[in-house]
Amino acid sequence: MNKSDLEETTRFTPRFDEHGLITCVVVDSDDGAVLMLAHMNADALARTRETGEAWFWSRSRKQLWRKGETSGNTLTVVELLVDCDQDALLLKARVGGNRVACHTGRRSCFYRRVPAGTQADAPLAFVG
Repeated sequence: MNKSDLEETTRFTPRFDEHGLITCVVVDSDDGAVLMLAHMNADALARTRETGEAWFWSRSRKQLWRKGETSGNTLTVVELLVDCDQDALLLKARVGGNRVACHTGRRSCFYRRVPAGTQADAPLAFVG
């Protein structure tokens, strides 16, 4: 499939990387807040589509995991979008449980700001 065909097709043909993974950005479907970034392999993607719940591939544990399986902070799929060249996903989800997505207990995994225009060793700033 050439680039133009890939960008205009209605066929879902996810492009997994050399490790068999595709990047997935997760946002809150209600307010658009970026909650987390994770990776899916073909099995996680298939389970997500089949169940309507977010499944991912843990690169550190080298295993599938359903978000919220132990914490109760599940992600229910509202919409799954694919980017122009089908190598990244955007998952819009409703967060269950305590409405937190990060394993640290925070709403989002993105809770520290990297200061721009400062030296490389400038400390991170906690946000939200």
